[in-house]
Amino acid sequence: MTMSARLLTVDQVAELLGTTVRFPRRLIEERRITFVKVGRHVRIPEPAVEAYIATHTVQPTERRYGKVA
Repeated sequence: MTMSARLLTVDQVAELLGTTVRFPRRLIEERRITFVKVGRHVRIPEPAVEAYIATHTVQPTERRYGKVA
């Protein structure tokens, strides 16, 4: 993470992921995503969210029809 990385609030991360705020809070609680404590506030670096998305992206598989040889 660079010092110029944008720090996002939990609400912003939830909106970015299309989830409720409960999901990013759970990621933080379970230490499944990098976060920064700023006093009592929690911020998530934007590159950490991008890395989480990249890591959990599932690629489609090629479907084979017919009998398996």
